[in-house]
Amino acid sequence: MSAGSVLAALDPDRYDAVPIGITESGRWVLPPADTKLAIDGGRLPAVPASAEARHPTQLLDGVDVVLPLLHGPFGEDGTIQGLLELAGIPYVGSGVFASAAAMDKHHMKQLLVAAGLPVPDYVVVRRDRPVPVDVRKLALPVFVKPARGGSSIGITRVDDWGELDDAIAEATRHDPKVLVEAGVSGREVECGVLAGGDGRPQASVPAEILVGNGHDFYDFEAKYLSDTSFAIPPDLPAGTVEEIRRLAVGAFEALDCEGLARVDFFVVDAAPGDGSDPSGPSRLLVNEINTMPGFTPTSMFPQMWAAAGVDYPTLVDRLLQDALRRGTGLR
Repeated sequence: MSAGSVLAALDPDRYDAVPIGITESGRWVLPPADTKLAIDGGRLPAVPASAEARHPTQLLDGVDVVLPLLHGPFGEDGTIQGLLELAGIPYVGSGVFASAAAMDKHHMKQLLVAAGLPVPDYVVVRRDRPVPVDVRKLALPVFVKPARGGSSIGITRVDDWGELDDAIAEATRHDPKVLVEAGVSGREVECGVLAGGDGRPQASVPAEILVGNGHDFYDFEAKYLSDTSFAIPPDLPAGTVEEIRRLAVGAFEALDCEGLARVDFFVVDAAPGDGSDPSGPSRLLVNEINTMPGFTPTSMFPQMWAAAGVDYPTLVDRLLQDALRRGTGLR
């Protein structure tokens, strides 16, 4: 869906777009010209498995810049970024290290803490090793999640310690390293970060997630299949909003991100504001940073930047031009 949206937004007088698909089995293909990358009859778009497979180097030959609209393992974890670096092809978004570090919630939090940024309390659990005793020092409820997952897949809310083992078993189905995080009673707010023309990161207008009824947390269904909505800008004091924007840029820089990212926060003990109150919340916590957020026009990242005055076609163009300016390799 993100790819279809980008293709529709590109100026054909400036860009000759080449859609490259990767099937569920990992085959790289050049989709037929009539492939519909949009929701059709309620069905999500898919790369046709029948398309002719080609070697990645063949498909990338002659390409000037890549927008890797891929989420999760192999697309957002530094893997494909490394391939593009070796091929000498500029690409949108963070490099190998930042992509890998942001994908691993354990190392991401270590880097954020080292930079002085606040994060929720957590304990790391590894498959086939005893559960650390420190886990039970966390206040219930806790959330058990794969360290290198996404879209809330494999995450379980634990309200009783008797549920912990089953939750860890579910998370380790997806990743041998698991985080047990203390639950935070707060409002969920996101902020987009975009590299400016001089390479310096800039923060968008933040947005608050208003989870739909019937969901204990922002799980897969709440993200993609429910009536979850967003408040842009959030109903927070002006001082709180500015602190969110400042910390979002701080998180972007702590991981050496490039191009774009979405930083997710918990806002604790914050009263609604009228936009003029300079007071802030008692606490802001950085939940995580996403180096390739959803990218349809209705996704959070483009919506936040639209509220900041950057429309969708302009956003796509800025990202591509930034990637071309940076090139590849150490820079």
